[in-house]
Amino acid sequence: MPTRQAKYQIGQVVRHRLFDFRGVVFDVDPVFANSEEWYEAIPEEVRPAKDQPYYHLFAENERTHYVAYVSEQNLEPDESNMLVTHPDI
Repeated sequence: MPTRQAKYQIGQVVRHRLFDFRGVVFDVDPVFANSEEWYEAIPEEVRPAKDQPYYHLFAENERTHYVAYVSEQNLEPDESNMLVTHPDI
C-alpha cells in the first residue's frame, strides 16, 4: 500500500481531536514508527491505524509541556491563533 502524503507540515500548529492538547509539528513519519509496546498501550477502541502519517509534536495542555506522537486521523488544524509556549521551540 502506498504511503499517503502528510496533511500537516513541520511548524504547523495542530490540536488533538479527542484529547485537550495542541502542539507544533516538528517531525513526520510516513507511517507508524514507534514501538509495538507503545502502540499496544493505546486502548483498542481508539487505537489508530498504522498505515498513515504520524506526527511528532511539541505539545502542551493547561498543565504541562511534553512531546507527543499522534496519528494524522487524530489531528486537526488549530484555529485559535494562540502561540504554543513549549520550551523546546
